[in-house]
Amino acid sequence: MSTRCNAKTEVYSRVCGFFRPVQQWNRGKKEEFRERSEYIVAKERKG
Repeated sequence: MSTRCNAKTEVYSRVCGFFRPVQQWNRGKKEEFRERSEYIVAKERKG
């Protein structure tokens, strides 16, 4: 069973070492944020 919340959330992104709310960005920066891809760097195996 999945729980859903319809409340508005605040999204933050790190810019130049500071966390800034995405909601305060201009239209162009918000569009660039939407186009970003997430990736996971695999942990190096030893041995």
